[in-house]
Amino acid sequence: MAWAAATALVVAAAVVLSPASVASASNAEGDALYALRRALADPRGVLQSWDPTLVNPCTWFHVTCNRDNRVTRVDLGNSNLSGSLVPELGHLEHLQYLELYKNSIQGTIPAELGNLKSLISLDLYNNNITGTIPKELGKMKSLVFLRLNDNHLTGPVPRELTKISSLKVIDVSSNDLCGTIPTSGPFEHIPLSNFDNNPRMEGPELQGLATYDTNC
Repeated sequence: MAWAAATALVVAAAVVLSPASVASASNAEGDALYALRRALADPRGVLQSWDPTLVNPCTWFHVTCNRDNRVTRVDLGNSNLSGSLVPELGHLEHLQYLELYKNSIQGTIPAELGNLKSLISLDLYNNNITGTIPKELGKMKSLVFLRLNDNHLTGPVPRELTKISSLKVIDVSSNDLCGTIPTSGPFEHIPLSNFDNNPRMEGPELQGLATYDTNC
């Protein structure tokens, strides 16, 4: 009986660590990235290699994977892309860098990006993104760089972002944000110039004396 139990454990471990399970995760990530490709116009053909029939997306250009074939980087900055972001990006649970700056991306920032717990850098600056900054981004506890400047974002800066202790850089300048500038948590060390050119945004928040949603 002991031998049978040991054999069962070995078999169970093999199932957990099998190439099929790794391939399944890679396919799910490939599906998420292909959903992004379908939502983008790509006149330069930079996404031409994003072929959903491949086993995993690690052979695609502008995609970097770790040794376990999990996607860790998407580098599509300055690629003349237009279209919109997709909620499926939230399935890339090992993603560390999402670089989509200097394109013509429209639409809103999906709240599902808050599921990217490994994300270090979110660079969406210099696009045509509208809507509010999702409060769900406050769940990205590994985030260091958040650059959303030069878009058409509205609403206040979510106070959930002040809870991200790892955050070192946030730039939301040149949008249409409103309310007051946060001063707690990592925002204590963010230059005020990173909030410039938001005509409806007021000065730094005075703790206990002003509500942050003023003029929103």
